[in-house]
Amino acid sequence: MIWGRGRRSSPRAFRTCGCAFDLDARERELASLRRRSEAPDLWENRQEAQNLMQRLSRLESLIATWDDLASGARGIGELVEMAEAVEDESERSALAADIADELAPLERRFAELELELTLGGPYDGRNAVLLIHAGAGGTEAQDWAEMLLRLYLRWAQQRDFSADVLALSPGEEAGIKSAEMRITGEHAYGLLRSERGVHRLVRISPFDASRARHTSFALVEVMPEAESEDVQVEIRQEDVRIDTYRASGHGGQNVQKNDTAVRITHLPTGLVVTCQNERSQGRNRETAMLVLKSRLLEIEIERREEERARLRGVHVEPGWGNQIRSYVLQPYRMVKDLRTGAETSDTQGVLDGGIDPFIEAYLRQRVGSEESAGVDA
Repeated sequence: MIWGRGRRSSPRAFRTCGCAFDLDARERELASLRRRSEAPDLWENRQEAQNLMQRLSRLESLIATWDDLASGARGIGELVEMAEAVEDESERSALAADIADELAPLERRFAELELELTLGGPYDGRNAVLLIHAGAGGTEAQDWAEMLLRLYLRWAQQRDFSADVLALSPGEEAGIKSAEMRITGEHAYGLLRSERGVHRLVRISPFDASRARHTSFALVEVMPEAESEDVQVEIRQEDVRIDTYRASGHGGQNVQKNDTAVRITHLPTGLVVTCQNERSQGRNRETAMLVLKSRLLEIEIERREEERARLRGVHVEPGWGNQIRSYVLQPYRMVKDLRTGAETSDTQGVLDGGIDPFIEAYLRQRVGSEESAGVDA
């Protein structure tokens, strides 16, 4: 890590892993959010108000943590200056021991927070909308899609994030054809963007009487939750068709008595979004529109990333891409990320939500590739 300070100045910025954290800039952002939170008409838009208050709370906590880190760095800097001024060797050794004692917990705390510096993208701090689609393969692929849904629900639970299944399309015999979920938590999108792509499962099929080995695929899409200031994803009323229907699947009896589920079709792009988790048609409509905006925002983000990649001379794979990770349960047990090389034999731990090592490896690789390619190229 690099402490951004002169010998006698207070450290207000940090740099590590090629990323910077500027306390002054974050405090200016916090002040702006506080002013917005005091607006008398704030709660006229409930979703916008909730997003703003969540961001404000996260930023307050983040600044307090890094300010404590800066204070610790200042204290160590003062000890270093004292040690440099001391001529007595024994006294200097004693000060060196004090510096080591002070530095060790500071370094441990910094290591815990280091990855947050890789989450400085314009959308990384937002909540995430995650979609899972079963690939070709019928029941096998649908069962695998449901296993992935369980994986991400477990992951969110382990992080104390909120995870809401917005829509679910059950499989004919088992599993699911697709699912939409909203994950609310600090840097949910920045962390989960590593999961975008095709996930491959190899196992002995529980649905095959001959106990043959099968390979199944599922596609995971991850989008930042859209917010009101995302003017590039404004949706005109004439561009959407809204249909209502009775909800199906895992929702209990009450959810299926009325036409509460909502399907929104965005005519210019052909995108279709559904929501059925609420008993109120109005709430389902509101949530479905949020998901649609998030999907349109992701399209815009991908367009920009592809344009930057072309300018840098980086090949951009067309379509929704090849597999990013393999989960092998037979003839051996291994989960391997094909982009970073990260792997583990603890397949059950991964399927129970233990994907943080893969997320961390992806974030570190992303920072390294941006440094080598030149993010401003």
